[in-house]
Amino acid sequence: MLQCEDCEYFFRDEQTNRIILRCDPFSTIKEPECLKKWQLVRLDGLLQAYHNTLRWYQRLAPMQEKMFELMKREIEDLDDADSWKSNHDYEEEEDEPEGEGGPDEDQFESPFR
Repeated sequence: MLQCEDCEYFFRDEQTNRIILRCDPFSTIKEPECLKKWQLVRLDGLLQAYHNTLRWYQRLAPMQEKMFELMKREIEDLDDADSWKSNHDYEEEEDEPEGEGGPDEDQFESPFR
């Protein structure tokens, strides 16, 4: 069996000591085990990217919460500023007398009686 270190598509980064397989799984795979190793290396890369994304989300979470609170306050302030419109209509409805809504007949005398 061919070892990865002996393969022409194997590369080890000297600075980070990471293994890089430059082989193409559709054309340059030499042995069946190469495909399994290639898949493991790709899965490891995906896992590292996922962990980095989670770290960024954890860093951004406090700032995001502050932004949500500020937006909530702004929306509440806008609602309070517009509340006079709805309160004014409500107060006018309360001022109207209950009943038929017109003047009492006893209050005015008809000139035609």
